[in-house]
Amino acid sequence: MSEGEGIVKAAGDEPLPNPMEALFHPRAVAVVGASRKRGTVGAEIFHNLMVREFPGAIYPVNRNAGSVQSVRAYRNVAEIPERIDLAIVAVPAEQVLATVDECIAAGVRGLVVISAGFGETGPEGIERQRALTTRVRAAGIRMIGPNCLGVLSTDPLCPLNATFAPTWPPEGNVAFSSQSGAVGLAVLDMARELGIGVSQFASVGNRADVSGNDLLEYWESDPRTSVILLYLESFGNPRRFMQIAGRVARKKPIIAVKSGRTAVGARAAGSHTGALATADVAVDALLGQAGVIRTDTIEQLFDVASLLANQPAPTGNRVAILTNAGGPGIMAADACETHGLALPALSVATTLALRRLLPAEASVKNPIDMIASAPPSAYAQAMRLLLADEGIDALMVLYVPPLVTSPLEVAAAIREAAVGARKPILTCLIGGEPVVPARELLRKEHLPVYRFPENASLALSQAVAHGQWLARPVGKRTEATAEARAKVARVLERAKREVSLRATPEMSQRAKREMSPGATREPLTDVSSAVRSPANVEGGMWLSPGDVQEVLAAYEIPTPPAEVATTSDAACVAAERLGFPVAIKLVSDTLTHKTEVGGVILGLATSAAVRSACAAMQDRLASTGQATELRGFLVQKMAPAISGSVETFIGLTGARDFGSLVAFGLGGTALELHRDVVFRVNPITDLDASDMLDQIRGAAALKGFRGRPPVDRAALAGLLLRASCLAEDFPDIIEVDLNPVLVFPEGQGALVLDARIRMRA
Repeated sequence: MSEGEGIVKAAGDEPLPNPMEALFHPRAVAVVGASRKRGTVGAEIFHNLMVREFPGAIYPVNRNAGSVQSVRAYRNVAEIPERIDLAIVAVPAEQVLATVDECIAAGVRGLVVISAGFGETGPEGIERQRALTTRVRAAGIRMIGPNCLGVLSTDPLCPLNATFAPTWPPEGNVAFSSQSGAVGLAVLDMARELGIGVSQFASVGNRADVSGNDLLEYWESDPRTSVILLYLESFGNPRRFMQIAGRVARKKPIIAVKSGRTAVGARAAGSHTGALATADVAVDALLGQAGVIRTDTIEQLFDVASLLANQPAPTGNRVAILTNAGGPGIMAADACETHGLALPALSVATTLALRRLLPAEASVKNPIDMIASAPPSAYAQAMRLLLADEGIDALMVLYVPPLVTSPLEVAAAIREAAVGARKPILTCLIGGEPVVPARELLRKEHLPVYRFPENASLALSQAVAHGQWLARPVGKRTEATAEARAKVARVLERAKREVSLRATPEMSQRAKREMSPGATREPLTDVSSAVRSPANVEGGMWLSPGDVQEVLAAYEIPTPPAEVATTSDAACVAAERLGFPVAIKLVSDTLTHKTEVGGVILGLATSAAVRSACAAMQDRLASTGQATELRGFLVQKMAPAISGSVETFIGLTGARDFGSLVAFGLGGTALELHRDVVFRVNPITDLDASDMLDQIRGAAALKGFRGRPPVDRAALAGLLLRASCLAEDFPDIIEVDLNPVLVFPEGQGALVLDARIRMRA
C-alpha cells in the first residue's frame, strides 16, 4: 500500500461529526450496480460522480465486470480497500437487502437506495421496505430512499452528484428536497435555466429512513444553505414537521409545493367540523402555522425562491413600480393590490427629483411611467431615487423593449443601480427573444427576473407575508389544571365503561325499554347513563349531554344550565327546576342537525308549552319513520337576550396524521349556509386564536357592524384556547362541535348553547 493510500484510509476511519454528513460530504463513495452500459441508472450515477470531479475515491461495484468506464470494479463492497462513507445502491429490488447487509458489514456510514420495488408497489414491497428499514436503523446508519433519484451537493470543496439526473445546477444557497424523482429532475433543470444556485438536493423517495424533517434539521445548521425548498406529496409526521419547520423558518425561509390540493370530498361526518375539514385545509393550516410559504406551482416556488435567495427581505408592503410602458405598470399595480401590497405616494423630494429627471410626458406618480423613450441612464437614476425614498420598502422595475433602447444596456443600468441596495429589487423584462440576453445578465448578478408583473407581485407578497410572520412574537398556549384533567378523565372512563356494559344483550334490551319515548319513569339523577350511545358511531361514540356538560364545565367552557329527561313529564319537572323560559332539544345518537327535524324549540314559558313541544317532536319524527331515533329531551335554560350578540361556532376534529384541527366561524344555521370557517392545527396559541377571529369573511360582525357594539373577543378567544387545550389533553376526544356559541358585547362573555363531543370507544 502506498503512503497516499494509507492516508486516505486513515481519514476514512475517523468518525463523521453528523451521520447525515455521510450523505452529502462523504470521503469515499461506492456505486453498487455501476454498469458499463451508459444510459442505465447505475452507469449514469457513476458517470456523474466522475464528471463532477468528486475529490474522494469512487468505487464501482459490479459482480460481472472487471472495470466500469475504465475504472477497476469490485465484486462487492467488502473487497474495496477503503472504508466507504456513502454507498449508492442501484440493483434490482430483490438484491437490495443482501447488498445492504454487505454494506453494513463493511462499515458503510450512509446509503442512497435508488432501486424501486418497495413500499410503492404493494404488500410484498412494503414488507421488503420494512425489512430494509429495520436493518439500516439497527446498524445506526442513515439512508435516503428507496425509490429515489439520489443526492447532490455543489460544495466546491466536495462536489457530489450522486444522481442520474443529466443536469448540474449552479452553485448557490438553496437546498431542495423532493418526494418525487420526476419533479426533482424538472427542478434541477429549472434551477439551471433560471440561474438559481443550489447548495444541496435530495430526492427522498419512499422516506424509509431519512425524511423531510431530517433534512430540515440538517439544513438548519448548514452554512451554505439560506433558503429551503420542498416538494411534498404527504407528511410522515405532520406534528413533528410543524415543530421543526416552525423553528427553522425563523432562521431560513422554507418554501413548499404540496400536491393534492383538490378536495377529496368531505367525509360522512356526524358533525359540522368533520364535514368542513378537508385534507388540504389541514395542510394549509399546518404550513401557515409553521411559517412555511406555500405556493401552488413549481413556477411560483422558484419565483419566491429567486427573490428570497438573492435579495434583502422586505421590511414592509410598500412598493414602487418603475416602468417604460403604462400598460404593464397598470397591470403591476393591479396585481400588487390584489395580493395585499400597497403603492404609496412618493415623498415630495422624490417626486420633484423625478420630475427634473424625466420628460414632461412622463408620469411621476406611483407607478412611475418614464415612457418608451427613457434611456438606460434614466432607469439607473430613477431607481436610486426610489430606493432612497423612506416610504418605499421594495422596488419593481418593468421593461418592455422599444426600438429606441437596447435591452442589454437597460439591464446593465439596472444592475449598476442595484449594487449595494438594501431593499429588494424585482425586475420584469417583458418580451421574447430580444430580452433573453438581458434576463441572463441580471440573473448572473443575482437579481430576480420575472416574465410578467403578476409573477413578481405574487412572489413579493409572499415574501412580505413571511416577514410579517417572522415579526410576530411566539404565542402562548392555555393549560388546564390537574383537577380539570382528572375530572374529564373520570367522565371519559365512565362513558367507555357504560358503553361496554350496554353492549351485552341484557343491558341492550333494558336500554331500549328505558329509552322508549313513551316510557314512564322518574327523572334520572344520572342523566349521562340515560342517553349513552350503546354503539360506536364512525369508530367512536357521542357523549351524552350530561357528560358533555361535565367535560365543558371542567375546562371552564360555559353552557346554560340544563337537564336531560326521557319523558315529557320529566321535561316539565326539569323546566320548573331550571326556571322559565327554557329550550327543548331532542337527544339522539344519529340525528346530528336537530333543526332540520324540528328538534329545537325555543322560548318555552310554561309547563304546558314544554309538554306540547315534546309531543310535537315525537309526532314529527314518527311521521318520518324516525321515532326510534329519539332518545330523550334536553331541557335548557334560555340564554339571556342581549342586543348585539353574535352566534359563532367552535369545533375540533381529528385529521388523519395531523392530530386535531381547531375550527372557528360564524355559527348557527349560517355555518352550513356560508361555510365561513378558518382552521388551525392543534394546539393553538393566543395569537392563533386572535388571527382566527380576524380571518373569517364575516369578521366585521365581531367588530361591530352597522351600529352594533363589538363582541367580547377576549371571551371568544378564551373559549377557542380552552377547547384546543381539551383536545390536546385528551387525544381520545376526536370531535367537538360547539354551535352556536353566543358571544355577547364586549365585557359580557360568551355562552355555548349547544355542544356535541365524540370520543374513541
